[in-house]
Amino acid sequence: MLVLVAPGQGAQTPGFLTPWLDLPGAADRVAAWSDAIGLDLAHFGTQADADAIRDTAVAQPLLVAAGLLSASALGATAPGAVAGHSVGEITAAVLAGVLDETAALTLVRKRGLAMAEAAAVTRTGMSALLGGDPEVTIPHLEKLGLTPANVNGAGQIVAAGTLEELAALEADKPEGVRRVVALKVAGAFHTRHMAPAVDVLAQAAAELSPADPTLTYVSNKDGLAVATGAEVVSRLVGQVANPVRWDLCMETFKELGVTALVELCPGGTLTGLAKRALPGVKTLALKTPDDLEAARELIAEHASA
Repeated sequence: MLVLVAPGQGAQTPGFLTPWLDLPGAADRVAAWSDAIGLDLAHFGTQADADAIRDTAVAQPLLVAAGLLSASALGATAPGAVAGHSVGEITAAVLAGVLDETAALTLVRKRGLAMAEAAAVTRTGMSALLGGDPEVTIPHLEKLGLTPANVNGAGQIVAAGTLEELAALEADKPEGVRRVVALKVAGAFHTRHMAPAVDVLAQAAAELSPADPTLTYVSNKDGLAVATGAEVVSRLVGQVANPVRWDLCMETFKELGVTALVELCPGGTLTGLAKRALPGVKTLALKTPDDLEAARELIAEHASA
């Protein structure tokens, strides 16, 4: 059984979209998406520097566009399930047939702008904790006023909060945590600091007409499969201010009997987690079009099963 997954914010790097735009029809699709959302995706994906694409309002639509391009380049696929990490959930919603491409990109553009605005209210950030036991780490973070914003499994938790709270974490690491690594993000995503963005996104979601998923859609909220399009969209809205439970998504992959995982462009992060948390599952990350042939072979072997 195959699962297709889409990465979240932080996976983007300068110029990562360049080789994908050389594929037939790709540049025209990206130009149409850019016109629809008022953002030059080709420029940011090929020419902009790291600081420019770190901007939440830019990074999020750029990542969804890249995920959709790479999924399309794979050709007809028959995944048993789809999931995305944070903003990657919007990409997954398209793969599952819940949203069309233009609706998804319009929604993610509004999401990015709203989250950037919310992040500007208070000086906040996120840090990855490497090592440690979640049962020890999470209460420690809460004691410091921090939120375990991403519980990623494979020994990784991302803490989020004010810069002062994160500084306190550096000075007082939970027992067993080897390192605390500050992430290059613009705010404390998936925490209470994003509450204003939830209201904006709820208004945007009210304009959508979601369809029910045509395949298994695994949600970041609790790792459960979601059966209706309305529930998928409701969870996309609320998830902005609630922790990402990628660990529970991977537990669901186990329960579903997943045997292979393909991560859409810009791949790498989620396959790295899967290699540690899902032993025996074959993984492949789409980084450039050079990876497509190997991905198609993996899909042909595992999707039919």
